[in-house]
Amino acid sequence: MVTDMTEGGISRHLISYSIPLILGNLFQLTYNAVDSIIVGRFIGKQALAAVGTASPVMNIIVLGISGICIGASVLMSNFFGGKKESMVKKEMATTAVFGVYFSLAVVFLGMLVTTPLLKALFVPEEILGIASTYLRIIFLGAPFTFFYNAISSAMKSVGDSKTPLKFLAFCSVLNGVLDVILIGIFRFGIVCSAATTVIAEALSAILCIWYVYRKVPLLQLKPAEFKIDRDLLKQTLQYGSVTALQQSCQPIGKLLIQGAVNPMGVDVIAAFNAVNRIDSFAFTPEQSISNGITTFIAQNAGAGKQERIKKGFKTGLGLEFCYWVLICAVTLVLKEPIMRLFVTGQNREIVSLGSGYLGIMAFFYIFPGFTNGFQGYFRGRKCMKMTLLGTFTQTSLRVIFVYVLTPVMGLNGVAFACAIGWSVMLLAEVPYYFCVEKRQRAQEGAL
Repeated sequence: MVTDMTEGGISRHLISYSIPLILGNLFQLTYNAVDSIIVGRFIGKQALAAVGTASPVMNIIVLGISGICIGASVLMSNFFGGKKESMVKKEMATTAVFGVYFSLAVVFLGMLVTTPLLKALFVPEEILGIASTYLRIIFLGAPFTFFYNAISSAMKSVGDSKTPLKFLAFCSVLNGVLDVILIGIFRFGIVCSAATTVIAEALSAILCIWYVYRKVPLLQLKPAEFKIDRDLLKQTLQYGSVTALQQSCQPIGKLLIQGAVNPMGVDVIAAFNAVNRIDSFAFTPEQSISNGITTFIAQNAGAGKQERIKKGFKTGLGLEFCYWVLICAVTLVLKEPIMRLFVTGQNREIVSLGSGYLGIMAFFYIFPGFTNGFQGYFRGRKCMKMTLLGTFTQTSLRVIFVYVLTPVMGLNGVAFACAIGWSVMLLAEVPYYFCVEKRQRAQEGAL
């Protein structure tokens, strides 16, 4: 259902928009966690470590794709808020055609670089083969990942964040059920885990396309409309490429951090994989609230409602804080029981390593909550370069301090390195926010 955020209650819009995003992402993360749990318990800790070493590479691709789609979504939200429905369709067509070529290039390059890249990351020889196989199969799903993200971003740009949730939930549950049956019962290997992931991605994309052509006339494209508008492509790449780079900074950072963790042994790699899954549960709602802030601000910017933008941003930061209080308490209480889900009883060292890390990180989750809130504001204002600069600074510092702290503190050093990066990022974002607002007031005065 299309939703105009330029009218009505601000808190209601942000909450009703963010909750489906949070639930949808949690469904996806639940599948990822279940996948790791099943792999670790039924195939073994080497397979769990292999999935962990492949995950940062996978995330670079997924977040790079979603970055481009977010850039396109900002333009569509702006056009929708300004009542320019024909431009929404043109942007949709441009993104779709570009996505065909882009995703096929990702598949081709991914097949070529998988093994050399994993070797460069010092992946232990004992898990290199299965990690390479797993990652190559995942690369085959890149076109489906692009089209799901593109179409769901288009629906979100016009205020519909609920429908993509339904399809993602269905496919995540199906994916988990297939894993339980094929790996847990029939004991198929890691290839099956990768294959079911690609199947779920394909089904999600197909369901989104089917729904648009049944229910959303604004986004329906006729065959003759599938063409690239060069001016829109330029804007899409201008915003999308910067956002893609910004989105990719995080997994590139994780990739480099993985390089610091890998020499520490299979137990530490397995623990790091598990806590990364748990971290994702903590971060994703913060990112979902941020996406709600982006859409709200972009629509209202298109409508020229500046005062409403300020109120919406403050409301969004309030939601980020309330969420942090909740996730901090949950993490502190449940850190050990959650870690025990990933391994069998004899792997107590992995549980101990992960629990220690989570006990520290629970207090640090406040920092990405606020940095995500500011990132949402800057994207909505089309200040994409600041989102890239902030994320690049945070990622660079995090990687540097991981290599400094982990030799002394072990896995806990990763948590403190993250906190340092987020703190510096926030110190850069806050003054820049006031600069943007000051510039906006000056433009309003000139008019």
